[in-house]
Amino acid sequence: MTSPVRVTAAVSKVLAAFLEDPEADRYGLDLMRVSGHPSGTLYPILLRLQRAGWVAAEWEQIDPVAAGRPARRYYRLTPDGVVAARTEIAALRQQLDRALGGVAKPRPA
Repeated sequence: MTSPVRVTAAVSKVLAAFLEDPEADRYGLDLMRVSGHPSGTLYPILLRLQRAGWVAAEWEQIDPVAAGRPARRYYRLTPDGVVAARTEIAALRQQLDRALGGVAKPRPA
C-alpha cells in the first residue's frame, strides 16, 4: 500500500537522518537522537514513510532475555525511498535558497 507523503520540516529531518547512511538499519531511539524528534513525532512519521513505500521495517531476531533488552524494530530506506528522500531534500534546499535570495550555498545530496 502506498500513499503520498507530505514532506514537512519534521519529515525532512527524519529523511536526512536516513540519508546519512542509506544502507544502514536504524532503530527508533537512534532516529530520535539524530532527528531530535520525540517518539510521539517520530513513529507517526515512520508509519507514513512505510505506507508510502519509502521505508521498510522489521523486528530484530534476538532472545530478549539473553540480550538483556527488548528486540528492536529496525527501519531502512527502500530503493524508492532513497530516490524520493534525495529528491525531496534537494527540492527543500532549492526552496530555501530561493527564499533566502540565493544566499544559501547548494550542498551535494
